[in-house]
Amino acid sequence: MNKRFFYWFIISIAVAAQLFAAETVRFQEQTYSGSVTYNEKVQPGDAVFVRLSMKMPGATSDKTSQKPTAVLQLFKGKERAASAQFFFTNPQNCSAETAEMLAGIPLSTWLSDKEVYSLKVIISTGDAQKKEITLPFSIQKKQFVSERIVLDARNTGIRKDVSPERRAQSEKLNKILETVIPQDVYTLKPFTIPVDSKRITSGFGDRRVFEYTDKQTSTTLHYGIDYGVPTGTPVHSCAEGKVVLAENRISTGWSVVVEHLPGLYSLYYHLDSLNVQEGQYVKQGERLGLSGATGLATGPHLHWEVRLNMGAVNPEFFLKEFAF
Repeated sequence: MNKRFFYWFIISIAVAAQLFAAETVRFQEQTYSGSVTYNEKVQPGDAVFVRLSMKMPGATSDKTSQKPTAVLQLFKGKERAASAQFFFTNPQNCSAETAEMLAGIPLSTWLSDKEVYSLKVIISTGDAQKKEITLPFSIQKKQFVSERIVLDARNTGIRKDVSPERRAQSEKLNKILETVIPQDVYTLKPFTIPVDSKRITSGFGDRRVFEYTDKQTSTTLHYGIDYGVPTGTPVHSCAEGKVVLAENRISTGWSVVVEHLPGLYSLYYHLDSLNVQEGQYVKQGERLGLSGATGLATGPHLHWEVRLNMGAVNPEFFLKEFAF
């Protein structure tokens, strides 16, 4: 996966220029008050997260109907483009009088800065009228790299594999990534890079054209970041969580998937060996395995990917205080 030598320089400039200022909007109702904090300006391929804080004086723990629920909605013009349910950030110690909730929506790499977007938070307390809070929201312009990758016979075979085994592996992974368990809150901290290297050979959102041995081509998107590291490089979990997949797959080789928040997962592909197993809890920085070139790979590297509610999100987005 050869790239222009200044690729990392371009990516660094783009990341440094990205705005991530948190905006806070406060509200007051008759029986409760609170605030919403969110990232108002993002780039295509990022995510929007909203933190909802509420105070409900007089609420009692035995009246479960008074526990608030909330939904986050993304609008493109007047059309609703996506939505997500809020979850409690501390479900084990959730007070009846206070509530801290979080919701996130992945943003497609195809979103245009020329469109008008907005967010809506809809709050329900059970015994009161629903409250709607509309938030200004904008997409910043971003350019993505295009690349052409010539595949050898082995990788051509993997790309064109339509076997029941590969189909079953894809279905298993998709079932995991679409799972949202509100109680699974393992971390709210910024992520860390999973390898001790900043040498990026392919970036998130790259527009890829694969050329097969028969000269046919197919076009796809790169859903993660590739770090060009030698085989045997330690790969660490970017954040605390639970290992929900650890196996050898046809397309991605030895692979690990870690759950961090409801609907939020990190993925690690093309490993040479694994140090964890499914069901294991891992700390941030704990070794998951060693990098390699298994599966569809043109050389040794780590493919690091992050999925939110099934959607691929730029992993670099989570290196910041995304949960406020």
